[in-house]
Amino acid sequence: MAFFSKRSITGAAILTSVLISVASADDVYIAVAGPMTGSNAAVGEQMRYGASAAVDDLNSSGVLLDTKIRLIIADDACDPKQAVAVANRLAADQVRLVIGHYCSSSSIPASDVYAEAAIIQISPGSTNPQLTERGLKTVFRICGRDDQQGVVAADYILRHYSNSKIAILDDKSTAGKGIADIVASRLHDAGLQNLMRQSYMAGEKDYTALVSRLKREGIQIAYIGGYYAEIGLIVRQAADAQAGLTVMANDPLMTGEFWAIASGAANGTLFTFMPDATKKPEAADVVARLKASKRSAEGYTLYAYAAVQAWADAAKRAGSFNALRVAKALRSHEVDTVVGQVYFDAKGDNASPGFVVNRWHDNTIELVE
Repeated sequence: MAFFSKRSITGAAILTSVLISVASADDVYIAVAGPMTGSNAAVGEQMRYGASAAVDDLNSSGVLLDTKIRLIIADDACDPKQAVAVANRLAADQVRLVIGHYCSSSSIPASDVYAEAAIIQISPGSTNPQLTERGLKTVFRICGRDDQQGVVAADYILRHYSNSKIAILDDKSTAGKGIADIVASRLHDAGLQNLMRQSYMAGEKDYTALVSRLKREGIQIAYIGGYYAEIGLIVRQAADAQAGLTVMANDPLMTGEFWAIASGAANGTLFTFMPDATKKPEAADVVARLKASKRSAEGYTLYAYAAVQAWADAAKRAGSFNALRVAKALRSHEVDTVVGQVYFDAKGDNASPGFVVNRWHDNTIELVE
C-alpha cells in the first residue's frame, strides 16, 4: 500500500513516495526538484506532472528490466538556500537523478551539491548559461540557453520595433537579469542607444510607479526578464493605466497562470519559448494520456518527461546507474524523446531546442515566428 510522508528540510518540503509493501533492493530513486509552492508553483506542477508520467511509463515499459523507479517530489520554492538544502537531502538519500531545478538561481548552487555527490542533474527549464559553463560533468539541461533565447527576442524587436521607444526591465534574479542583459546588449550592438533600463522587486503587488514611468517616458515596447506572476501584474496594471504598452518576455510566460493574473490585458503579450512540443507526433500519446487524467502538457511538462527518457536511455546503454558512466552515455548518443531528438554537447546543453516567438491571444498561445 502506498502512502506519502512529508519531511521538513530547513524550511523546504520534500514529499517522498514510499511504497512499503513492494519496495525492494532493485528500487532506484530519482527526484523532481522545483517550485512546488510559491509564486512559481504552476511551473513546479508542470515539472511534477511530466516526471511522474515518465516514471509511470518507464516502469510499465520494462526498459530498465526489473528495476522500479521511485519518484521523490522536492520543493525549493525557487529559493537558492532552500534549493541547496533540498540538494543536500537528496544527496543523503542517494538519488540517481534530479529533474530540476527550475529557477536558475536554484539550479546553479544546487548543481555544485549534485556534482560533488555524483548525481545526474537535468534541468527542464534553467536557461541561464552559467549552469553549464562551469565544467560540471553531471549537469545537463534539456531546455535552451538565454544566450540563444535573448538573441531571438532582441532580433524580433529589431525587426518590428526598431523605431519605437524601448525599455528593458528585469526582476534582479539570476535568470531575469541575465536574459535582460543579453537583450539589451544585442539591441545596443545593433545601434539602439536610447534604451530605458530598470530593475524591479520580485514579489511586489503594486507596480504602478514603474508603469507610470513607462507611460511618462512614452515607452512603446518593454522587454521584461522575470517570472509570470510579476509580469502578469505589470501587464495588467499597464493596461489599467492605458499605457499603450506592448510587453515581450522570456519563457516563464508559458503557463495559463499568466493569463489568470493578467486576464484580457495579456492579449498581445509576446514571449519566447522552445518549439511547442505538444504538437510533435512523438508526444501525441503522452499528451493524450495527460489530458485524460485532467493534467496539462503545457510548458515544461514534456521537457521534464523527456529528461527522464534521456536519463533512462543513457543508463540502459551504460549498463549502470553510476553518474559518470551515465553522463558519458548522455553525451555520446542522441536520443528520441517526446520533445524531439535530444543531443547533449560537451557542456551538457541540448544542441537542438531553439526558441520561437509566441503571443497570448484570448487565453490561447499562438506562434508568431
